[in-house]
Formats: sequence, structure tokens, C-alpha cells
Amino acid sequence: MTSANGRLRALTEAGVSIWLDELSRDLLETGEFDRLVRSRSVVGVTTNPTIFANALARSTRYAPQLERLAANGIDVAESVRALTIWDVQEAADVLRPVWEKTDGVDGRVSLEVSPELAGDVDATVAEAIQLWELVDRPNLMVKIPATRAGVRAVSGALAAGVNVNVTLVFSPRRCAEVGEAYVDGLERARDNGHDLAAIHSVSSLFVSRVDTEVDRRLDVLGVPEMRGRAGLANARLAHQALAAVWDSPRWRSLAADGARPQRLLWASTGVKDPSFPDTRYVTGLVTSATVSTMPPATLAAFADHGEVSGDQVVGLAEEAAADLAATTAAGIDLDDVYDTLEREGVAKFAASWRALHASAAALLG
Repeated sequence: MTSANGRLRALTEAGVSIWLDELSRDLLETGEFDRLVRSRSVVGVTTNPTIFANALARSTRYAPQLERLAANGIDVAESVRALTIWDVQEAADVLRPVWEKTDGVDGRVSLEVSPELAGDVDATVAEAIQLWELVDRPNLMVKIPATRAGVRAVSGALAAGVNVNVTLVFSPRRCAEVGEAYVDGLERARDNGHDLAAIHSVSSLFVSRVDTEVDRRLDVLGVPEMRGRAGLANARLAHQALAAVWDSPRWRSLAADGARPQRLLWASTGVKDPSFPDTRYVTGLVTSATVSTMPPATLAAFADHGEVSGDQVVGLAEEAAADLAATTAAGIDLDDVYDTLEREGVAKFAASWRALHASAAALLG
């Protein structure tokens, strides 16, 4: 019988980096995050406004720091920034040995720019640079949403030498655009004198949300037998789209100067539909040089009964294209699905951003 650690090691040995999709003061101060890094193959962590809003709402551990900040006349907005930066710095310090051991590939912590800046290129770049300087950890990744404006901001942040996690990517086409923005940003970074080998990026392709939205529409159309085919297929085609970016003279020139390919990160791996296996979006996307970011429940599920059965992505593009073609033939407008998910994703993070500030204000009385 394979042990929990054995299953997680098998995933790692297949080339999938395990990042935790959760961070809180409780995880840090109880030592649980350190335990996950030491004994559960966790080599990175991602955050977002929803994660921080939930952490602040559920824990009393932030109150002492908030009270100190308030006593020094720090307003709510700056207090929230201080709280999140503290958590990210602590996690980055725990992961620093991993960062050193993997030559910067893993050991990463992600912190998001304000989602309320999603339509403003210059403001997003400015905040990305400011967060990079404030956190002051080489293993930070600044998260920028893959809106049209956000994709342009990605290039600007990379040009300044900032590591970027491009979030809220939903379509293969947008995944390719993010890859091209990475190439453009690295070219500008080279012109600015930055060491390309020190700049890293991931493209966070959301998986389960695609199934959730497509399956909802299939139910309305009365074709439930098509449910569950879009999410994995979409992810596999996104992998193919990003891989194609590295087959160009522009990229080969950058690689010759030490640049590393942008990795795909499988996001939204928690299963929303209870009729699906709870490790579906991890086991179904095993392939080398990728990241799987898992909420705690998904990590625990994979540790308990997850399976690694060879590469589940490379070589499956034709089958994936057929699944998406069948989905379209059933009446699903995939472009509208992608646009809807992007709008909703930004809106949800913006709402969580406001809730985060409201929670801080409430704790301050």
C-alpha cells in the first residue's frame, strides 16, 4: 500500500510541483505550514484576496498586529497591506531553503496586486513593483490577473525584474498571449540589464471553474451527458498553446541568455461537483514542468488516494480538441464562457478585497 507521502512524492517525481492554495497566520504560527513543507512535498504557496479575507475573518491572530498599527496611526488600507506582507514574508522565509535547493524554480510565494486595478496597466505595474520592493524576498511572485490590460502589465512588471504569477487564465488563446507577454517582458528586462535566469513566471490556468460553467450551461441545454469534458480538455490545449511559444527565434535568443520557460500552473483544482472524483484535476493533469496548486482538502485527498499513471497531458491534444469541439457542437459558446469566467473572477476577487478591508476595520472597532 502506497503511503500518503509516497503518493505526493510520486507526483513530485512526475515533474509536478505541489503548491498550497492557502495561507493564514494560523498555518504559520502553529507550524502547520512548515510541517507541510517538510513532510508533504509542498514547495510553494499561492494567495489571493479571498484567501486573505477568509483568514482574517476566521482568526484572532491578526488582532495584536492590527492594534499596534492602529496605535501608530496606520489606516485600514495600509494595515491590510502590512498584515498580508507579514504573512507572505514568513511563508517566503519557510520556503527559502526550497528556493535555494531548486535554483529558484520552486520555494515560491505569490501575492496579488489589488484586483481593483485590473483595467489599469500603469497602476498595476506600479503596484507590482511596489509589492516586490516591500516584501523584499527573492522568492516572491506578484500575481497579476490575465485581463487584456493585465497581460500588458505582465510585460511591464517583468521588464522591471519582478517575478510574475499570471492569474485568472481560462482559455488556450489567452495562455498563449500570456506566454508572448512573458517573452516581451524578458526582452525588455534584458535591455534593462536584468539577469534573465533570475526571473521566473507561471501562468495560472483555472481548471474546475471551466467545468462548472460549461456544465451549468449543458444542464440548461438538456445535454447532461456531456458534463465534465471541458475542464481537462481545455487545460491540455492550453498546455499545447504555451509550449508552442517556446518554438520561436525570439525565445531561443532569450534562452541562450539564461531565460527559463514560463511554467503552467494548474489552478482551481478543488472539485466543485461531488459526482467527480475529488482528485480529478490533479491526477488528470500530471505532466512534467508544471505546478499544481491545491487547497488543503485536495492536498489531503491526493495524499490519501491520489494516483499517478503516467503523463496525462502530452500527446492528448487531439482528443482534447475533439472534446471541446463536441462541447461547442452541443451549443456551448466557449468564448463567452471564457469571458464570463474572467469577469466573474475579477469581480469575486474585488469583492473579497473589499471584505478583507471591512474585516480589518471591524477588528479595529
